[in-house]
Amino acid sequence: MDPLAGLRRAAGERAAAGLRRTLRPRTPDDDGLLDLASNDYLGLARDPRLVEAAVAAAREWGTGSTGSRLVTGSTRLHEALESALAELCGAEGALVFSSGYLANLGAVAALGRGGLVVSDAGNHASIVDACRLARGRVVVAPRGDLEAMEKALAGRTEERALLVTDAVFSVDGDLADVAALAELARRYEALLVVDEAHALGVVGEHGRGAVHSIGLFRESHIVRTVTLSKSLGSQGGAVLGAPEVIETLIDTGRSFIFDTGLAPACVGASLAAVDILHSQPELPVRTRARASELAAVVRELGLETREPAGAVVPVVLGAPEVALAAAATCAEHGVRVGCFRPPSVPEGRSCLRLTARANLSSDDLAVIRHALTAVAEVKVRA
Repeated sequence: MDPLAGLRRAAGERAAAGLRRTLRPRTPDDDGLLDLASNDYLGLARDPRLVEAAVAAAREWGTGSTGSRLVTGSTRLHEALESALAELCGAEGALVFSSGYLANLGAVAALGRGGLVVSDAGNHASIVDACRLARGRVVVAPRGDLEAMEKALAGRTEERALLVTDAVFSVDGDLADVAALAELARRYEALLVVDEAHALGVVGEHGRGAVHSIGLFRESHIVRTVTLSKSLGSQGGAVLGAPEVIETLIDTGRSFIFDTGLAPACVGASLAAVDILHSQPELPVRTRARASELAAVVRELGLETREPAGAVVPVVLGAPEVALAAAATCAEHGVRVGCFRPPSVPEGRSCLRLTARANLSSDDLAVIRHALTAVAEVKVRA
């Protein structure tokens, strides 16, 4: 028997359904396309201040962290970044991981271990995987369904419980009702984990995130996870929370204990980005304004979207092949966009994902409008 036959058959089925993925390495100039697909919300990934900070850190500390955080992978630079993130977001403490994905795995799996984990159906894949690793009972509530979440928490028999949500949902771009979720968790003596990946740097004053923007940053039962690879233009992730949370993750968080620490260059760049957020509070404001402008263009053209809470603007097109054709049309008109298909989105909800940036110009918006006008024509023909 051919052990690869099943893989080829499954690949053929994915291709027939329009669900094959392809790597498309880009050039340093983004292939000459206007970037509307990345998560570089503040336009900092190429900022000279971040580049120089990364170079300086590499020169001082070397190219790698040399080991796990508990052995040789923690440096004074990591310590400084943890203090800076905690101070920015008003948290009691922070713990840096080598990616946002691993921060979610570590937080949910360790804090929810053996208990009840209630997760919003719209949560990121890293949270879905983390729920499985928690080895407890998992209840997936319909998107934003507070009644279903309360029912699960009220009927629990487990000693511990965890409620988990994205702050800004990664594809639809809308904001969870964090205040209501925090009250629900408090009432049923559960921890609330809020993934601020798409909120940090964009939502609230100085981009301090959704939890901070509603004044709940001092609530000890709220744990936040963040990524350094989106608004901060770098790489890595972190968990923000009470000392008991940080201690638990250091002692039991497998994605922290057994992973090599974040490279010094990424730590240095992230520190520079935090400094920029302090000194340039207009950047998050500008990003949100650009996102609203993009959504207005989409609506004017008769395409489906929703008002963005952060930088993400979806353009819902339905079938995977329609979304693929629309993404190709955008590229032909000089704009690179994200294209999301199942399983990243539900069946019938394939979409383009547009991401605003603080440094988009009026000329850029004119190019985008031209590309989206062509997409609207593709949609009509489909």
